[in-house]
Amino acid sequence: MTDYILAIDQGTTSTRAILFNRQSDIVGIAQQEITQYFPADGWVEHDAREIWQSTLDTVNAVLSKTGTGAASVAAVGITNQRETTIVWDKNTGEPIHRAIVWQDRRTSDYCAALKAEGYEQTVTDSTGLLLDPYFSATKVKWLLDNVPGARASADRGDLLFGTVDSFLLWRLTGNRVHRTDATNASRTLLFDIHRQEWDTGLLNRFGIPETMLPEVCDCSAEYGITSLFGADIPVTGIAGDQQAAMVGQCCFEKGMLKSTLGTGCFVILNTGEVPLASRNKLLTTVGYRLNGRVTYGLEGSIFVAGAAVQWLRDNLRLIRDASETESIARTNPDAHGVYLVPAFTGLGAPWWDADARGAILGLTRNSSLEDVVTATLQSVCFQTRDLLRAMMDDGAEPGVIRVDGGMAANDWVIQHLADIVQLPVDRPGVIETTALGAAYLAGLGVGFFSSLEDVKKCWQLERQFTPSMDTPSSDSLYRGWSDAVARVLT
Repeated sequence: MTDYILAIDQGTTSTRAILFNRQSDIVGIAQQEITQYFPADGWVEHDAREIWQSTLDTVNAVLSKTGTGAASVAAVGITNQRETTIVWDKNTGEPIHRAIVWQDRRTSDYCAALKAEGYEQTVTDSTGLLLDPYFSATKVKWLLDNVPGARASADRGDLLFGTVDSFLLWRLTGNRVHRTDATNASRTLLFDIHRQEWDTGLLNRFGIPETMLPEVCDCSAEYGITSLFGADIPVTGIAGDQQAAMVGQCCFEKGMLKSTLGTGCFVILNTGEVPLASRNKLLTTVGYRLNGRVTYGLEGSIFVAGAAVQWLRDNLRLIRDASETESIARTNPDAHGVYLVPAFTGLGAPWWDADARGAILGLTRNSSLEDVVTATLQSVCFQTRDLLRAMMDDGAEPGVIRVDGGMAANDWVIQHLADIVQLPVDRPGVIETTALGAAYLAGLGVGFFSSLEDVKKCWQLERQFTPSMDTPSSDSLYRGWSDAVARVLT
């Protein structure tokens, strides 16, 4: 019996393999951290070989620890850190350079030059995105321009480009299948989200041969077969991590909204079958595509959320484990005027300031380690309010936020989020909704689920957090945050 779906969740800081049963319960998890490389100011890289090896290791580990044979796995779903860019030799399968991570800002000057000549509107009209180093196109151009021999190899048709999902699919299928899904394609700065095809004008402008690009499929589709784990298993679901979380949170109706609190923080509003253009530098993106029909989303992207807690642990060594932050904030809920703006790699929406850098403000002789920790957690909530304000100005009327991601397990953070945004916050029974969304998409591909209505029945509320802080107090804290952000903007 093929009773399980295997979800591969390749994120910014770790790779996870999660096994789900037919009831969408987690049967087993294996996780492995991956190395972060920071070769220069604003540069962030991963080793694509390590990403692949961690995928193999975690899949084998979860099958082993649960005693599950590959023959019992009906399908594989992949979800991934979006925009992160890998270029590899299609003959050898070897990457030509480390992966350039979505957080990387090395192409900010190039983006600024394109903006100065008025090219951003052309990009936005086609892709729904802004001209920013965040997205893949300028990263691909940088690789072709800076890796010796890359441009000539690309012109010969010897190089392939993909986001992490494409690279994993290529390897999983024995270097045979080069595909991606519409959500990942929509984050490359090369994909026309209205016509649902690669934009040849943008490809020419960025100097990227179309032969490098993967075929774009629905989020639930027959992507290929992997035979690496002891039996043939079809790969039938792919979505970028934030869109996968949208699916995992069952935000299938127009107006529904989810916020993923992971390495970064990402809020997506379902806008239905019509793409909504933002007046506030939010992104118009593909929410999901099924049976050729596109559901669009309006997205706000925060570059650093949980990564700030990792910074407290690994760089400042103020804590030994991320879990300590909740108890610290409970005993020290007031940061006493301290604000941390985690603009370590610039600021995302709604500011889009690639050159902004992080700061801790409001320090006095009385400030403590605990104040810095509390301020770090608060920054996630303040940044989310920034995004919701922009969305509401664009016409959205959110009534409730569905949260997921690693930080969603922190009760203090979620309660403070409800207080700062002055809205109810729903936490589901399964907060691993990114992987769950990939599993749902894969399950749709093999008949585990007959429709999105069938999937919707699986969503369960674990707890609702309602505002306990009065509005004036919430507004006062937020004004302090707004002042702090103003001081780091360039």
